[in-house]
Amino acid sequence: MTGQTAPEITARSWLMVLTLGLVWGATFLVIELALAGVTPLWLAAFRITFAMLLTLAIWGLRGFRLFLTDARPWGTLAAIGALSSAVPFMALSWGQQYVTSGFAGVSMAAVALMVLPLAHFFVPGERMHLRRAVGFAIGFVGVVVLIGGQAFVSSGAVQEPLGRLACLSAAACYAVSSVTMRRLPPIDPIGLAAMPLIFGAAIVLPAAWAVEGPPPLPGPQTLAVLAFLGLVPTAGANLLRVLVIRSAGPVFMSLTNYQVPLWSVLLGVVFLGEPAGASLLVALVLILAGVLLSQWGALMRLFGRG
Repeated sequence: MTGQTAPEITARSWLMVLTLGLVWGATFLVIELALAGVTPLWLAAFRITFAMLLTLAIWGLRGFRLFLTDARPWGTLAAIGALSSAVPFMALSWGQQYVTSGFAGVSMAAVALMVLPLAHFFVPGERMHLRRAVGFAIGFVGVVVLIGGQAFVSSGAVQEPLGRLACLSAAACYAVSSVTMRRLPPIDPIGLAAMPLIFGAAIVLPAAWAVEGPPPLPGPQTLAVLAFLGLVPTAGANLLRVLVIRSAGPVFMSLTNYQVPLWSVLLGVVFLGEPAGASLLVALVLILAGVLLSQWGALMRLFGRG
């Protein structure tokens, strides 16, 4: 599947997106544990570095194969590396100091709305039509309902406007990197997963050192949490993200951004005993309705084959 052919959404695509939503939704709980023993930028640096090392090891077993044609888009790969990991990780770490967690959640849900017009103009086969746009809008409303009063409430921090801009900038980075990745020529998927992590580590490691000083020495528990963050929601999920974008397209991939806050709340209810209000059911219905409406054609083709 090249970056210039129409997307193909299969049962495997749905399974990968559902897995990504669950993994990233659970990540917020793990990040809270990690932040108890490490500073924000070094958290991002350790996370990306662990992911890079694992992905490099797997890539090495495949002979470090990368380009499958004569094209050599090194500059584009560097840009994807910056926009898909280093810059948004740092922007979110900084911005979340000054905004409510609710606004950060809404910012990540906005990725889907940003991808829609970008893909319309830059990705073959990803035309933005009324049903798809309405479906994505309904899903976004569902996320706002899920988050509730914290969605747009002010934190009162002096730096809040810049914090909000940082969170929205992170969302824009994810949107642009997804569309750009889809447009790449044929590339080995493991290599494509590895290269952004390499470029991302090259950016975030010196940035963390410059802002927060030399790397801390985490305790065994924090180190285990950091390793988990690097191996599962970063390395593993990054590979799934590459596979989804390259096969099913960035618009379909952006459905993950509606799932993440939903899974985060559901896991809090199940494992932390948090209350499940009526807003959770309303949000669930809205998000599912939005996904159903926006992906109606893909669902009909999927079940039509069965």
